[in-house]
Amino acid sequence: MKLPHIHTPRCTGCGWCVAACPPGVLSLQVVAWRKHAVLHDQQGCTGCSLCERRCPFGVITMVKTPQPVKPQA
Repeated sequence: MKLPHIHTPRCTGCGWCVAACPPGVLSLQVVAWRKHAVLHDQQGCTGCSLCERRCPFGVITMVKTPQPVKPQA
């Protein structure tokens, strides 16, 4: 599974990625005086990469994450 990694120092907080996210797992966060995008729900992310493609500044990259181990019954 791939999840979006947001390079926070370069993020302008424009919100294009948030608007493009079908499951709505990205949001804008304000820290001090600066606004930037964050992935607030990793499990809800489908890995579609629309956020990465929509970012006009190339701030988002999709990174492979280890598959979660399913509990044995």
